[in-house]
Amino acid sequence: MKNKIIYLVLITLTCVNSYSQKVNKTEAKGDKEYDKLAYIDAVKTYERIYNKGYKSPDMLLKIGNAYYFNAELEKANKWYDELYAAAPDQDAEFYYRFAQTLRATKDYKRSDEMMTKFGEKSGNDARAKLFNKNRNYLEEIKENSGRYKIENAGINSTHSDYGPAFMGTKVIFSSARDTGNFSKRIHTWTGDYFTNLYSSAMSEDGALGAVDKFGKKINTKYHEDTPAFTKDGKTVYFTRNNYLDGRGFDSNKVTLLKIYSAKVDKDGNWSNITALPFNSDSYQTAHPALSPDEKTMYFASNMDGTRGQSDLYRVKINDDGSFGTPENLGDAINTPGRETYPFVNDDNELYFASDGQPGLGGLDIFITKLPKDGSLDFKKVLNVGEEANSPKDDFALIINSKTKKGFLSSNRDGGQGSDDIYKFVETRPIWCEQILFGVVTDAQTKVILPGAKLILFDEKFKQLAETTSDQDGKYEFKEGIECGSKYYVRTSLEEYTTKESAVIISKKDGKTELNIELEKSQKQVKVGDDLADVFGINLIYFDLDKWNIRPDAAVDLAKILDVLEQYPTMKIDIRSHTDCRASNAYNEKLSDRRAKSTRDWLIKNGIAANRLTAKGYGETQLVNKCADGVQCTEAEHQLNRRSQFIITGL
Repeated sequence: MKNKIIYLVLITLTCVNSYSQKVNKTEAKGDKEYDKLAYIDAVKTYERIYNKGYKSPDMLLKIGNAYYFNAELEKANKWYDELYAAAPDQDAEFYYRFAQTLRATKDYKRSDEMMTKFGEKSGNDARAKLFNKNRNYLEEIKENSGRYKIENAGINSTHSDYGPAFMGTKVIFSSARDTGNFSKRIHTWTGDYFTNLYSSAMSEDGALGAVDKFGKKINTKYHEDTPAFTKDGKTVYFTRNNYLDGRGFDSNKVTLLKIYSAKVDKDGNWSNITALPFNSDSYQTAHPALSPDEKTMYFASNMDGTRGQSDLYRVKINDDGSFGTPENLGDAINTPGRETYPFVNDDNELYFASDGQPGLGGLDIFITKLPKDGSLDFKKVLNVGEEANSPKDDFALIINSKTKKGFLSSNRDGGQGSDDIYKFVETRPIWCEQILFGVVTDAQTKVILPGAKLILFDEKFKQLAETTSDQDGKYEFKEGIECGSKYYVRTSLEEYTTKESAVIISKKDGKTELNIELEKSQKQVKVGDDLADVFGINLIYFDLDKWNIRPDAAVDLAKILDVLEQYPTMKIDIRSHTDCRASNAYNEKLSDRRAKSTRDWLIKNGIAANRLTAKGYGETQLVNKCADGVQCTEAEHQLNRRSQFIITGL
């Protein structure tokens, strides 16, 4: 991908060498062309010098960069590799670019090594953090791969064709193809023609027909690309360089890109071509995309506040056609690299291209879901995988949410021009689909509980959804459930204690079950009930061969104390038990000490002695298999060392 990408930083490097005067002049010519972004000429100049046997680390870097900036990553890799062998100590950004070119050659192991060096050199660079956070990015990309059936769109030329957009039953795209004009404008950066907009009719099966020039008044002798149309086809937003605005260049002599709008007049022609108000002569804006309700525009820019070479922004489109203030989409989307070519489908999924997010090399296509609450709290950004992505530049994806058919642009191997448009069919969704479901019941009686209110929260306790259990006590959450994520469900019902339950969703498509049992907020008791059961009190109180009240036991005993204080006529029988270890006689005495120790604690804390009886039962009432001669774990034995609180009077 060449002249379409917004390279929003002008790289200037100083060349230091010890060549002869003649070679110095030749290289100086190359430096001048390089600094002007005339990379094609610079490459030729430097390579001629190299072939004569002259080279320096600085020149190797310049040649590598020239190819890198023109998205010829495999060629850039050759020069970066030679530079690294000769002078491995480079600036941080070199390691990032070298890693990108290594991915383009599918040398992922060495690419990861360069990313590690990049992280060490760059410190807190967001791209290094993303890499460290997603060390298994190749596995994730592999999981997302194989979802696209891709083929050539049939409209490509030997020049650059890219950036398609839907306009009803037509596809409008950008092309640098030779139109046969007497005067041709050449982009010195890439050696290709400036682009204009072209049109092709689209049949029901997605096939594209003959290509025609689009929008006579929109196309100029300079550069137009990446349109976005309103659904009624009466308004278009598109990218154009600002040369026609008179000044035409910024302070670095770079022709800026701006976003324009045009409307269809009564004769069916495009008119009222207007630069959008948030454009500037000091930064670039490009590649507009509209939300499904057409109230928000997404675009790429390097305006103040941009994190990298270009970031994605959004801006509100008001009912009167005016615009709000552009807003950066934030760190979940934007990196110190390039984020560009946004597209939003009818399902509110944002597609974009990035070379800062972990990918296969060059620009990769990514997808995320736009938050329903309008915030910028993006949950996940996913690489859409192969075949949509390749080791080269892949970008400008558009898709029909209903038919799952669409188009993307790429300079991958096997194309006709420097960039080509490919058509595709998405065969399966990228998102793992999960449903959280269950039944709400009474914890004691197991009776189903209809009408319970359930609220779903994410792991940061942000409310996501709300529902009510049906007549069968059943509930489910279908939307907003992400595979592998943690959620909380808060359940409430009159006369029951509100309960909050955590759940981790399965990582694969399907359903995750979370049944919820609610405790009565006011409990009925009768003679013979065990307070430990009724109030959910921990039964285990004593350590091996001990009868003193442990600190954790005191917490539970305080619950018994509170109940006895609330019901002054209640009487209880304290029954203590041991495990099977030691003799029957010893255990009987030990359990009796435990029962009396518990009774004494309650008396000490204000309960009348005549309300309490206490007796030890030794090992005669085990709750499990752990009798003499049976091998059990310490945890199993612990279950038998307990006290009970049986109500004997009310």
